[in-house]
Amino acid sequence: MKEARRERLPPETFGLPVAEMRAGVYSDKYFVRTRDVLRAEGRRPHVLMQVFCKADAVLCGMDEAIAILKRASDDFSALNVQALHDGDLVAPIETVMTIEGPYDVFANLETLYLGALARGTRIATQTRRVVDAAAPKDVLFFAARHDHYAVQASDGYAAHVGGAIAVSTDAGAQRWGGVGFGTVPHAAIAAYRGDTALTAAKFAEHLPESVQLVVLVDFENDSVKTALEVARALGPRLYGVRLDTSGTLVDKSVMPAMGQFDPRGVNARLVHNVRNALDDAGFASVRIVASGGFGVDKVRAFESDNVPVDAYGVGSSLVANHGDFDFTADVVLTDAKPSAKVGRTLIPNPRLEVVE
Repeated sequence: MKEARRERLPPETFGLPVAEMRAGVYSDKYFVRTRDVLRAEGRRPHVLMQVFCKADAVLCGMDEAIAILKRASDDFSALNVQALHDGDLVAPIETVMTIEGPYDVFANLETLYLGALARGTRIATQTRRVVDAAAPKDVLFFAARHDHYAVQASDGYAAHVGGAIAVSTDAGAQRWGGVGFGTVPHAAIAAYRGDTALTAAKFAEHLPESVQLVVLVDFENDSVKTALEVARALGPRLYGVRLDTSGTLVDKSVMPAMGQFDPRGVNARLVHNVRNALDDAGFASVRIVASGGFGVDKVRAFESDNVPVDAYGVGSSLVANHGDFDFTADVVLTDAKPSAKVGRTLIPNPRLEVVE
């Protein structure tokens, strides 16, 4: 039975600055000059451009790359594009996309589609690694504050492709029809003079029941005490507490055990202390979200030690570059004849699908 055709995000999803892209404003200058020289010479070589990634990865950014070709090339109807899909697992040097047609039609766009693929794939892959380490627990993408606001939509979508169940901004969720997820923040607690329970109560009073209330409980550096105060104030309205102790601080509940482990920040002992206190007080349904300095290694360590975390909030480690997720594009055929540089060659991939 033939597999159903997989849908791609429509080009209008991306709000591309088409005029500037066509003019070459965002392109490496040498590609713009290549196009201009070919046109000045009246030369229109028919090429096959082949694109690959350098690492094992979760592919993302492909729908945006295709949108760039559709909207910003001079004549997309003159091109034959074949590509894999966002979310596909790819191997190093595996061809993820081919573009065939007159080179001058799309020569100036290489910088753009490679950049979309590189960033999307980096974030999707790094998110997937954390998701796999945390499974079956949830991962929340809290990276918006670690990068420019203009990349929130693409980054949030890549994190979604990688398996994150929520992002922190509406912009980050817009491409997959979600909304931002947030906790009661430190700034709000400060606005209520450091009273976390009162702040949480005000959020509960003014926000709809559909909002899952998760409250930061490290404002006074006494997470056990604050978690219990919030749980008593909100009762069943409290969805969870978030542990976010700074890596330069030691929570009050951890101090008696100092000397046995690194007591700073959010550590296993702190999580156990909060979990035990909540359970003993009859709040076993309150979930614990751990954040602050988490990446794949720390999540793996927590899971290996069965630390009672219900979800992980992960931020900067997901947008930093921890692998070789660059993409390369090579002209491998010109006028149907091999023309790749030394070390490169045509690598057909039967997994590619024709882009309509």
